[in-house]
Amino acid sequence: MRIYGPNGTTTSTGSGTVRRAGSSTFSLPSAPTPQEAKPVSAPRPPAALDALLAMQGVEDATERRKRSVKRGRTALDALDDLKIGLLSGSLDAATVARLRAAAAELKDSSGDPGLDAVLAEIELRVEVELAKAGQG
Repeated sequence: MRIYGPNGTTTSTGSGTVRRAGSSTFSLPSAPTPQEAKPVSAPRPPAALDALLAMQGVEDATERRKRSVKRGRTALDALDDLKIGLLSGSLDAATVARLRAAAAELKDSSGDPGLDAVLAEIELRVEVELAKAGQG
């Protein structure tokens, strides 16, 4: 069954011509009139950018504390690795090098007196273990 009409299927027998509107409302805007050229001056230094960079360089107390805690944990992990290496009889140079690097990082202050005291004790223990291993 075949249905003809606006909603049905029909066969197209168009001639292939394209319809064009007779009148068009499209128009290009007129070109702006050229303005008088201004002299070029040197760019001003971005003061706001300098201030932003300076603020990024300021270290927050909580960030400094977090970094100090991380350094302390790294040193304690290196001390544990040294202990395990000594107990197993397989002390390697990489562990001693990690311990030496951890000792160098512990010298920075965290700004918290209690945390600085704990870090000083960890640093002392690291220095003692390095001296025992003949690496100090």
